[in-house]
Parts: sequence; C-alpha cells; structure tokens
Amino acid sequence: MTVLDTRALNRATLARQLLLDRSDLPAFDAVAHLGGLQAQEPQEPFIGLWSRLRDFTPAALSDLLTGRRVVRLALMRRTVHLMTAEDVLAWRARHDAMLRQKVLGVYRRELAGVDLDELAAAGLAVMADGEPRTMGELARALAGRWPEAGTRPLGEMLVAALLPMAQLPPRGLWRTKAGARYAPLATWLGRDVDPLSPDAADPVGQAMVRRYLAAYGPAASADLRAWCGLAGLPAAVAAVREELVSFRDERGRELLDLPGAPRPDPGIPAPVRFLPAFDNAILGYHDRGRIIDDEHRGLSVAGERVVLVDGRVSATWTVKEDTVLVTPLRDLSPADRTDVAEQGQALAAFLSDGESRRIQVL
Repeated sequence: MTVLDTRALNRATLARQLLLDRSDLPAFDAVAHLGGLQAQEPQEPFIGLWSRLRDFTPAALSDLLTGRRVVRLALMRRTVHLMTAEDVLAWRARHDAMLRQKVLGVYRRELAGVDLDELAAAGLAVMADGEPRTMGELARALAGRWPEAGTRPLGEMLVAALLPMAQLPPRGLWRTKAGARYAPLATWLGRDVDPLSPDAADPVGQAMVRRYLAAYGPAASADLRAWCGLAGLPAAVAAVREELVSFRDERGRELLDLPGAPRPDPGIPAPVRFLPAFDNAILGYHDRGRIIDDEHRGLSVAGERVVLVDGRVSATWTVKEDTVLVTPLRDLSPADRTDVAEQGQALAAFLSDGESRRIQVL
C-alpha cells in the first residue's frame, strides 16, 4: 500500500480545502464543497471564504444567509457551523443522538430529572407561535416546569440538541454584531429535516463519508470522526469501501480516499494563506500533523487565527486599528516575510472595506 508522507498529505489537504489555488466557485458551492464552515465566531467564515475564493465579496455570503440558502446551527461536534440548507436538512437527524450526549456530558446532573422527550415537546409548543427567541427566552418559558434544572442547561439542550434550530440573521452577517436568536429549521426553511433512515447501511453517513473525503482526504476513520463528532460511521465506511482507494501514512494508519480526488505533487509550491479562528482545515482531523506541528496544536482549539507558510501553520495573526499584526512561530525567510506582507495587505483591505492596507510582521 502506497505510503503518503506528511508533505504529500499537506498538499492534498490544501488542494481539497481550496487553499492551494483560490477557486472560482461561488460562495454557496464553496460552503457545500467544504461540508460547512465552523462558525461560532460569526465573522470568521467571511475570512475563510476570502482565503479560498478568487472573487469573494462579503455580500455574497450575507445574501445567502438572509436568503435562507445557508444556515447557522449547532451540528458537527456540537459546534456552530455555517452550512447549506440542503445539507442541514439531510444531515441533522443523523446527529441527534450525538448532540444529546454532548449536552448531557456537560449537564447530566442538572438534567437528571428531566424527561427529554417532554422537554422537546414543551419547547416546540413554545416556538409554535413562529416568534424567534433567544436561548434564554426559550428556557425561561419552561423553567417553571423544571425549576431544578436551571435555564442554561434547559436552553442548551433545547437549541443545540433536542430541537433542530437555526440561528437567524442578523447574527452572522458581514460586520454586524447581533445576539443569537433561534427559530425551528422547519419554520425557517419551510421543510422538516429528513427523518433518520432505518437502513443499516446508513445512506446519510455514506454521503457524509464521500463529502468528507472530497474536502479533507486522504484521511483515516479517526479523522472522519474528529470532523463530524459521530462514532466513526463504521457502517457507512464499510458500505462505500469498495468505491475508495487506500493509502498509509508514515505512522502506518490506513487512509481512505476517493479515487479521482486531487493528490498534487508534494513539491508543488504552496502560497501564504491567512486562516480564520477554528478553521476546519485544521480542526477537521484527529491527526493534524499534516498542517500544524504538535507544539502548536493548542492554537487550533484556542481560537487563534493562523498563517500558513509553505502550507503549514507558521504564524498567528490578529487585527488592531485596521492593521493586521502577524506574530511568527518560527523564523521566516525574507521571501516568506514578503509573501506574508503581501497577503496581509490584501487581508487588511478586505477587512476594512478598502480603507487600510496596513500590516506589521513582528
């Protein structure tokens, strides 16, 4: 079985993630290809798409949100993702059990006396008037029935697990600050989520496996599990295995992939790219060594924005007074510093609507 070294996996990841060459895809198609973008920080998906698309404009994504073609909701790993409406409706039921367990993992004691089916029915009854609500408003409407549980546990269980809910605009629109208000997906999108399939071969899981490999492969089952938060999708992987090709990484792990997916020459140059906080190009793997060194792995879960140089996390970045500030994590060559400065100037212009091109590489 062919062994793919770290650099080969890096270049495959960059190509699949639209980070090796900026793509001409429309924003909607890019969100679909990527299987969604992690989005608990509402402005970060705009940066993620700017780094990936050649002619991206913020209005394109804002319009998709207000037009209900993309949706913000808790899904993979119980984190907020920005996803196409079609994927949300197809995938949400497949995540039900995982979402409940994730919330119970935090609030098992507080929710010990709560019948979750009764809680879900009561929550739906409150939302039946069609009025969007914050998590706190929904929880307070039910707190008298379960006073010992507390509003936070009740609210999180309802909006993140029991009820398929969308976070509504203006939250998530470009350069807009707004609290999270929720409505049932069926109300917001005009259609109920697809029911969980009784087919033991897990057809929804099969679709997720193919989509994951298209955007993240070659990858191991543990990487797939780290991306979606589900238990490895073993039935789905088994059902599609004959369609796939296999490799091994330098640790001996089996890697699966779609046969026609891009696996570029490892020697191909990789441009500088600025990634937003919690970008799935890093978080979408259990073994993140293909893109970030172990000593910097904590950055990926701490919400640090990072800079890829030669395809690897090599700096962090932030913005202060319309100036992009870059802090290298290793020595950068003069050529690398020039490339970082050029991309940083373009990013500063994007973030400031053309008012600034200031960057400082520390």
